[in-house]
Amino acid sequence: MDRPGIVVGEDGQGRCAWHGGLEDYRRYHDEEWGRPVTDDRRLFEKICLEGFQSGLSWLTILRKRENFRAAFANFEADKVAAFDDGDIARLVADAGIIRHRGKIVSTINNARRAIELRDEFGSLAKFFWSWEPKPEERPGVMDLATLRANPTTAVSVRLSKDLKKRGWSFVGPTTIYAFMQAMGLVNDHLDGCFCQAQVSALRLNFKRP
Repeated sequence: MDRPGIVVGEDGQGRCAWHGGLEDYRRYHDEEWGRPVTDDRRLFEKICLEGFQSGLSWLTILRKRENFRAAFANFEADKVAAFDDGDIARLVADAGIIRHRGKIVSTINNARRAIELRDEFGSLAKFFWSWEPKPEERPGVMDLATLRANPTTAVSVRLSKDLKKRGWSFVGPTTIYAFMQAMGLVNDHLDGCFCQAQVSALRLNFKRP
């Protein structure tokens, strides 16, 4: 039976259609998106890249991800927090990334705020996973209509507000929900996608920080 938002690949597997048949995007869908992450560096990288994505497509950012890593010291928060005006000038001139001065300055600011969070909670992972939605806050089905109707959630709105109070920027509710989806705080692979069951199993056995 055809399911909106699901495409069957040459391997016979049903997948969320948003990868568009592009090899690098399909690999990201299959191997990364939605799988639980507790590594602080990866969490910081992702929330920064989601900020850069604002107004753009994730594919644009994904294809520049290695350039971003080179430009931003592999998103090691302590190193990025030490960036100065010279680094800002360097980054604004770097054609390999998104040369948006506001987003660049935001990333440096957020690195400093991330260190504060880490000092307060012990790790970024411990903080972010404390925002994992409860089962009753999740939809009963995950079809295309449900996904499209929920670009934000009550939890992402609350988390966004909390981060903004702590001085973070470029962390609106939609950006935060995309971060939660990608880092596995929720499983938004659609019903009919082979990754949904894989991610559910990973989350079931996942040790929360």
